[in-house]
Amino acid sequence: MSGSGMKTRRAPRVEQMRAEYDFDYSKAERGKYFKRLLKEGSNVVVLDRDVAKAFPDSAAVNKALRSVMKSPKTKKNRGQSPKS
Repeated sequence: MSGSGMKTRRAPRVEQMRAEYDFDYSKAERGKYFKRLLKEGSNVVVLDRDVAKAFPDSAAVNKALRSVMKSPKTKKNRGQSPKS
C-alpha cells in the first residue's frame, strides 16, 4: 500500500498560546495613530468583493483610477454630480 493514499495524523491542538504570542496589553495606547492619520489624511475605500478580485494590490487600483482620471470624458465631467 502506498503512502500517498493514507491520511496523515495532525499534531494535537495546543489550547494555550505560545510564549512569543503572550502580549501585554497593559501598555497599549488607544488611538495611538489617530492624530497622525488626521494630520496626514487617510482615505479608506471599501471595494465590492468582485471588484477587489480584479486587482492584486492597491498599486493596481491606483494605476487603474489614474488612467480613468486621464480620460477626456472624465475630465469634462469632473466636479459635477451625475445626472439622474
